[in-house]
Amino acid sequence: MRYVVLLTATRPDTPPPPELLEAIMKLGEDATSAGALVDQAGLSPSSFGALVGVSGGELTVTDGPFAEAKEVISYAVYDVRDKAEAVEWTSRFMRVHRDLWPGWEGESQVLKVMGPEDFAPPA
Repeated sequence: MRYVVLLTATRPDTPPPPELLEAIMKLGEDATSAGALVDQAGLSPSSFGALVGVSGGELTVTDGPFAEAKEVISYAVYDVRDKAEAVEWTSRFMRVHRDLWPGWEGESQVLKVMGPEDFAPPA
């Protein structure tokens, strides 16, 4: 099963500590070696993006930045056995942030990517 994880946080005024970047790289290597990590990357601030929507039958495009206090700042895609494993990898990622960047706050959404198992006929 695949899960996409979206990290949302307030962009701090200080750069991340080098120890955090090293821990993130190590965790990424561990997840890749375990066959769990499919892809990951940081995301640019919303000022580089756009919001595309449909409302009242009309297509709208709004350029960023968006007014939210927190922004989606990175993502990861995991291919794992179940939600519990996706949550475990995500918890490890959040733990290194908590432990190595005092005052940092954020949250991660763990979302299942729909796959063939979601459309199988009932047995």
